[in-house]
Amino acid sequence: MSTRLSEQCQSIREAITRLCVPFDDAYWLARDRDGEFPYDFVAAMARDGWLGVALPEAHGGAGLGVTEGAVMMQAVAESGAGFGGASAVAFCVFAPRVIVDHGSEEQKARMLPPIIRGEVISSFGITEPDAGLDTTSIRTRAVRDGDHYVVHGRKVWTTLAQRAHKIMLLARTTPKEQCARPTDGLSLFYTDLDRSTCEAREIEKMGRKCVDSNEFLIDGLRIPVADRIGEEGQGFRYLLKGLNPERIVLAAQAVGLGRAALRRATQYAKERVVFGRPIGMNQSIQHPLAVNWMELEAANLMMLRAGELYDAGRPCGSEANAAKYLAAEAGFKACTQAVMTHGGFGYAKEFHVERYLREVLIPRIAPVSRELIMCYIAEKELGLPRSY
Repeated sequence: MSTRLSEQCQSIREAITRLCVPFDDAYWLARDRDGEFPYDFVAAMARDGWLGVALPEAHGGAGLGVTEGAVMMQAVAESGAGFGGASAVAFCVFAPRVIVDHGSEEQKARMLPPIIRGEVISSFGITEPDAGLDTTSIRTRAVRDGDHYVVHGRKVWTTLAQRAHKIMLLARTTPKEQCARPTDGLSLFYTDLDRSTCEAREIEKMGRKCVDSNEFLIDGLRIPVADRIGEEGQGFRYLLKGLNPERIVLAAQAVGLGRAALRRATQYAKERVVFGRPIGMNQSIQHPLAVNWMELEAANLMMLRAGELYDAGRPCGSEANAAKYLAAEAGFKACTQAVMTHGGFGYAKEFHVERYLREVLIPRIAPVSRELIMCYIAEKELGLPRSY
């Protein structure tokens, strides 16, 4: 494995950095305050073709890999956009892969170009209040009725449901008790979000205000059979293939936001003078920031390794999970240290690091907990008994 970015990845990083210049910390602070979706930022990403970075050229994408997509998302987060900016475009990077891998040619031609052109906002409806990480226990039910399915149920933490045009939805098409395995009987759909049969109730949350999260109630949503992705009952298996790319991309974002925090902390340490000298001369300030740099770079290498394996078609479950864990921890420590380096000003919104700290909690929590990653590594790499 190379420890340096490829020339292509470096070019992507530089291009995204330039694109993000007008969308500076002041822009994202304003979105954190008013909660408005960053339509102009998403439009700029779509205009330059970045929403299709990892989607097929045949449908308007760039045809690149998850590694390139992760580098792009890292540059977005590192610009100061954090998880507000990254989450506004994250769906486009990994979620449509399930359509690419399991959709029909008609579905690819119909569904992918509008995503790539930025013409639709898409939501992701998987998690449920009573299931959490136990996805096989979801209760949302889709019952076949001729050439449609009729769906009833509820989801939670459904991203962008306030303004989405489309939703990628997982629902049970065969009751769990009638299935040979709990993972059977779940089907995946990508369909229009019909507001007459769906209600999105926004969840007020700590950070990432410009990208809404919701409790999502479904009462009689009719989904054409033509909008079911792949075979009926195989949706859980399709989603599993997307878990590793999601972890890789999330790890990249966590490193990016950690770097943004470290950059601000370092600059402040150079400029802040106390007792006649910059505080950055003090080892008690220097050493924690040096450790932050080392931890972020180590996590980034694991992220790149996982991306390399995935794009080569090789197993990467442990690497992807480890990357997500290490990056979330390193990003959290860097953002915490940035606040502490600023002292009292770290608590002030105008210095931005408090926003970084609020947002960096996301990769520590979602889409899988730190503890479950440790359980996974213990089982898969150490051969210990499964604990859950």
